[in-house]
Amino acid sequence: MATPLDAILSLSKRRGFVFQSSEIYGGLNGCWDYGPLGVELLRNVKEAWWKAMTLRDDIEGLDAAILMHPRTWEASGHLGQFTDPMIDNKVSKARHRADTLIEDYIEKLRKKGKTDQANAVEARLNLASEPAHFHAIIIDEQITDPVSGTTDWTDVRYFNLMFKTFVGPVEDVSNTVYLRPETAQGIFVNFKNVLDSTRQKPPFGIAQIGKAFRNEINTKNFLFRTREFEQMEMQFFIKPGSEKEWFEYWFEQRYQWFIEHGMNPSSLRSKPHEKMAHYANAATDIEFLFPFGWGEIEGIHSRTDFDLKNHQEFSGKKQEYVDTVTKDRYVPYVIETSVGASRSFMAFLCNAFKEEKIDGENGAVETRTVLQFHPKLAPVKAAIFPLTSKDGLPELADPLYKDLQKDYKVQWDTSGSIGKRYRRQDEIGTPFCITIDNDSLNDSAATIRNRDTMQQERIPIDNIKAFLRDSL
Repeated sequence: MATPLDAILSLSKRRGFVFQSSEIYGGLNGCWDYGPLGVELLRNVKEAWWKAMTLRDDIEGLDAAILMHPRTWEASGHLGQFTDPMIDNKVSKARHRADTLIEDYIEKLRKKGKTDQANAVEARLNLASEPAHFHAIIIDEQITDPVSGTTDWTDVRYFNLMFKTFVGPVEDVSNTVYLRPETAQGIFVNFKNVLDSTRQKPPFGIAQIGKAFRNEINTKNFLFRTREFEQMEMQFFIKPGSEKEWFEYWFEQRYQWFIEHGMNPSSLRSKPHEKMAHYANAATDIEFLFPFGWGEIEGIHSRTDFDLKNHQEFSGKKQEYVDTVTKDRYVPYVIETSVGASRSFMAFLCNAFKEEKIDGENGAVETRTVLQFHPKLAPVKAAIFPLTSKDGLPELADPLYKDLQKDYKVQWDTSGSIGKRYRRQDEIGTPFCITIDNDSLNDSAATIRNRDTMQQERIPIDNIKAFLRDSL
């Protein structure tokens, strides 16, 4: 029997949400393509975030380049510290993240009821900071390779996650650049540009949506961990000393954003970091209950002045704000909200997925698969159904269809029974189905059916656009 994630994967491919990248060649692990419906859902998620961030007085937008001067990544610490501890099994030649291998082992211990042992191993893992520490845990606990079942391991080594390439025709070390592993640094290096070109002053933010790339060794769980992904990040620049109130403010704003866009509150939780980056003084994740378990979809971080001070040091350019009234001069602190567009897409898809038993045609009980997206996020907003392809019904429906297309993504469907058409639209999350029937020729009205309640009501055709505007 299919697991919920299997069912979501199947639906994603069958209905055009997500495809495996370059599938005809066997695919590329950790890379995905968004299909006709997927690209609409992803665009709606990004647009909802963008509006929440930028339709206010204190946040500006930015679109920074993917390729940046390599000194950027020295200043940010990515060249020296953006690494994963990796270990190879000598028998299977399989490579694993050492910390993930240990975390999976801890989870197995808990499932077996060995809580004390699990806690002891977890305590050691929390203190691990060197390759030798991870290796010692794996050897001491005799953790086996998931592929071969053996314990014949190499030493643990650090592996940098940034993709490397070269600028210009010569592949020389002096021409090395990197695909950005996060979008935040593009914001930090443009802090003064935005400050000087706008009328903003702290507290204010800079928001950006963009692609990022990480050479993940172990991609897993569909869109949750991939090598190419989109981030929606906002860096909020504040006066030092005010970070606690702004951290709490932005956590609440971001948590409520998910609920306002249809997320089930019982599928969300906050998880403060036990171990924080050395530059942070507060960090909390917003996690979603995926079919495989809890996973981060957004992080809210208080980054202090680490980023701007480092870029100031490495570039030699001042990154200060000077208050012309009080003459205060300081390098701003930063509150970061960082959410994965791809992970949010997956979370909203999982949250919307429902399978229900309902009375079908001819009195038979059938399973209805429905995606209960918030109307703002639904890829298709409405579907137009001329009851038949004759008697003037398509001619009556066509002007409405073309009028709605000016403002909404809508579909036209004349194939099969009304029940089958409803099921097709339920499966892609269309909030409203509009049927033009023979009575429409006389009363100039149509039947609108609600996806979630399956209730129907009769509305004059001339009022349908206003109805959708109010409902969506």
